[in-house]
Amino acid sequence: MKYPARFEPDPKAGGFVITFRDIPEAVTQGDDDAEAMEMAEDALISSIEFYLEQKRQIPAPSTPLSGERLVPIPAITAAKVLLLNEMIAQGIGPSELARKMGTIPQNVNRLIDVRHTSKLESIELAVSALGKHLELSIV
Repeated sequence: MKYPARFEPDPKAGGFVITFRDIPEAVTQGDDDAEAMEMAEDALISSIEFYLEQKRQIPAPSTPLSGERLVPIPAITAAKVLLLNEMIAQGIGPSELARKMGTIPQNVNRLIDVRHTSKLESIELAVSALGKHLELSIV
């Protein structure tokens, strides 16, 4: 999962200001290209974390426009995003999903916490309990 971002040169401070159309809360800057990409990844993850904490639908990445660069998120984070979005789409909260999985709500909350280290297999089980399946691909 990669989100398009605009890296605009900052004539006053130098470096770049980075913004995301799909996740408008993610705004950052970097002094050079490498730092700008690192800061963009961090801002994107932090903003996604905010969405996950509030249990808000996370927009899917749109097709990049001319002049935009793609900023990736880790695969496990992408799986958490997909899980939460499916929970919201089905109107299922952590308690109901936990009941379907035969576990406790705290375990489900950990699955949608970006900072918690989750096993992909656990996310697969949660997605399966929602009647879906998770697919990965190499491109």
